[in-house]
Amino acid sequence: MSTRELTRRGQSFPALFDDFFRPWNEWFGMGKSLTTPAVNIIDNKSHYEVSVGAPGMKKNDFNIDVEGNMLTISCEKEEKKEEKDERYTRKEYNYSSFSRSFTLPEEVIKDKIEAAYEDGVLRIKLPKTEEAKKATSSKHITVK
Repeated sequence: MSTRELTRRGQSFPALFDDFFRPWNEWFGMGKSLTTPAVNIIDNKSHYEVSVGAPGMKKNDFNIDVEGNMLTISCEKEEKKEEKDERYTRKEYNYSSFSRSFTLPEEVIKDKIEAAYEDGVLRIKLPKTEEAKKATSSKHITVK
């Protein structure tokens, strides 16, 4: 016989209430988190790298567009599931999407932007112009 944890770490309400309200939360969509995925932007000497955490997606689910100096990353995923038995039919439908837009710096070479999706992370490499690579300098600022 297994024991069930009644309180989750970081929560003051017992998990028992989650189980009690689960049917209503799922019915009204409150059980699903409607969040935008986390994005990290790294500034390397030769390029910028944008990493988007989006597990459970496929590379064909993503749309990456550049219009002017705006980079837009969007994703749509639709799932349908059906179970049939002699006495019942159960159909489920799930749709999730997000869209994020970023203003590109002038030094990005738009024609050479590359993207790859692996292990739940979308990585977009934004190469810099040669002038931008040379102009990169560091400076230490003293706090007064």
